[in-house]
Amino acid sequence: MTDLLDILANPSFWVAVLRIATPLILGTLGVLLCERAGVLNLGIEGIMVAGAFTGWLAVFAGAPLWAGVGVAALTGMAFGLLHAFLTVGLALSQHVSGLGITLLATALSYFGYRVSFPKVNTPPTIAPFAPMEWLPVPILNAQTALTLLALLLVPAIAWVLYRTPLGLAVRMVGENPQAAESQGVSVAATRTGAIVAGSALMGVAGSFLTLSAFNAFFFNMVNGRGWICVALVVFASWRPGKALLGALLFAFFDALQLRLQQSGDAVLPYQIYLMLPYLLSILALVLVARKASYPQALMKPYRKGER
Repeated sequence: MTDLLDILANPSFWVAVLRIATPLILGTLGVLLCERAGVLNLGIEGIMVAGAFTGWLAVFAGAPLWAGVGVAALTGMAFGLLHAFLTVGLALSQHVSGLGITLLATALSYFGYRVSFPKVNTPPTIAPFAPMEWLPVPILNAQTALTLLALLLVPAIAWVLYRTPLGLAVRMVGENPQAAESQGVSVAATRTGAIVAGSALMGVAGSFLTLSAFNAFFFNMVNGRGWICVALVVFASWRPGKALLGALLFAFFDALQLRLQQSGDAVLPYQIYLMLPYLLSILALVLVARKASYPQALMKPYRKGER
């Protein structure tokens, strides 16, 4: 109990929580945008890998850090456009398309790494984003600019979704595309735009890992974070504010298990600590998801003129 209180009283613990939460916030917002428009995007895991690789490779080749973030976003947009073509344009299975994009993006990234560095055993490194020490806000001043960007995107996306005609159109095509079409809203264009924008955020989420959290690209670094983001959207009931809360909750458990493993009084097998954030997240998901109000047209293909 004393160890737990010491962990929670240490500012470095909360710094770690916010750092771990950052890619989850960005990825969850990306999934939320797609699903609000009625499209499930299971390509997030691969898009995060591709964003992590291309953003890091651009910086390694000499581009500025923010240019690397832009490259990661463009990579996500490219895969999002492919997903939109398959699911919106051709009305194919959203599950199959998303999983296929995850496999394709992951394989292309690993292949690109092997081709770019055929004789390298240790991943090359870059100079990542520096902490924002100039900020007068404790904990936040130990983070990088990408964390601040993620936090600012939460109210920005909430404002767009609930206070603008564009957000209303996105929500309409996710709830009732026939009604949206009758009001002159292009369902295909709106869904495509939401998928591309959401996938861009997924790419930026991946770039955080290589340009901020670490300074190199290595295999399996995304490590299932994409799937966690998909679950967090359900936990959040498709609301940006609750998505932030869910990401912080998972990051809290993850940072806690790391420190519990390192404590000298740890008596449980380390596998128990590794499972802790996932078990508690599943419990929270079960409790919340039963009352969640999901977009009514989610995962339902739409063809113009059909009723």
